Amino acid sequence: MKYLFLLLFLLPFLAKSQNIYFPPINNNILWDTLSPQSLGWCHNRIDSLYDYLEAENSKAFIVLKDGKIVLEKYFGTFTADSVWYWASAGKTLTSFLVGKANEDGILKLSDSSSRFLGSGWTNETPEQEGKITIRNQITMTTGLDDGVPDNHCTLDTCLRYLADAGSRWAYHNAPYSMLEKVLETASGQTINAYTSQKLKLQTGISGLWYTADYDNVFYSKARSMARFGILIQNKCKWNNTVLLSDTAYIRQMTNTSQLFNKSYGYLWWLNGKSSFMVPSLRVVFPGPLAADAPADMFAALGKNGQIISIAPSLGIVFVRMGNSSSSNEVPFMFCNEIWKKLNAAMCQTTEVKTFESSTPSVSFYPNPVSSELIIASKGLTGLFVTDVTGREVYAQAISRMEEKATIQTRSWPAGLYILRCFTGSRLAVYKFRKE
Repeated sequence: MKYLFLLLFLLPFLAKSQNIYFPPINNNILWDTLSPQSLGWCHNRIDSLYDYLEAENSKAFIVLKDGKIVLEKYFGTFTADSVWYWASAGKTLTSFLVGKANEDGILKLSDSSSRFLGSGWTNETPEQEGKITIRNQITMTTGLDDGVPDNHCTLDTCLRYLADAGSRWAYHNAPYSMLEKVLETASGQTINAYTSQKLKLQTGISGLWYTADYDNVFYSKARSMARFGILIQNKCKWNNTVLLSDTAYIRQMTNTSQLFNKSYGYLWWLNGKSSFMVPSLRVVFPGPLAADAPADMFAALGKNGQIISIAPSLGIVFVRMGNSSSSNEVPFMFCNEIWKKLNAAMCQTTEVKTFESSTPSVSFYPNPVSSELIIASKGLTGLFVTDVTGREVYAQAISRMEEKATIQTRSWPAGLYILRCFTGSRLAVYKFRKE
């Protein structure tokens, strides 16, 4: 009787985990759908979501519920057969491939990267270089200087010592890009061949890695991006095929991976944490990465708004491809704005544990502003400005505890802006207008 009760208690959870739909591997056209009405969504708010995405230069947008397509929209001349780049969202493909190589025993996360890249791949001393491991590469903790003129540059002269490996977090593209050579050396295959063997053949994902300058970028159709989202949502199982069985790696991949940026896993961005860091800034921002998204949401985020966002608690995966008027390498604010619109379309709001702190005393002037905004507060450590759509227009880390800062606004379009001021671990949020 005790076991029967336990079975009945677990049945809804087991059913949910086994109820993900997997589209046919050899057919990218046949794909089961669900109507928004059948899910109780507010149909009259979907057009508002599409209008927002179109205004933000989107090319493709797909929302899946347990693998089935609920929303799918292409903009302009872009179609379901069009190919687009993933930018840094493709880092999550690499995360999966590193996990597979680790499981297959052809590398270990604790291996020195020099084992596969050879000695002298950086400009460090042999001792400094030898401390960099594959784990450091997938957690952005190599200690290499991300402040070089081009942090995408993979030449040894660009890879300079700044700190010991594992002692700091910095979003640095070049050490990540070197993971391609790590995988190729370990597997004895090209990165495209290895991706096909370990991922594409089992899931129906199409697409190829292409090298542009120093970066190796994945290109595919939007539905291939959605297929990858389904795979990760289902913990690296495709229907009855287990692609990656290392549950410890999967768990670590989408959880805090190091001591510095709580919102970063193994090349995945994580929501619902108490703080986060962003590229190029040394500020630790309090609160979750995306306050309007479910706390368990995690995402692949790439320049110009390439996004795979996965919310296991809702069974939702959404994919966005396109351009953006913002050049942010990690569009976390944009991801949050899409969740705002999507929440409205789903007729719900999401409850996220938000950061609470005493508000610092901040003054800023003039408001409205014309050419310069002056911010005064004791102990300023960071400033962050977005427009009302959530697009980042200004970000500054302040290394010393300053009491005044000036933002040049002359070239900004007229409109309403959101100012976030950080003083230590405290946050104050204000609105101001640009004339």
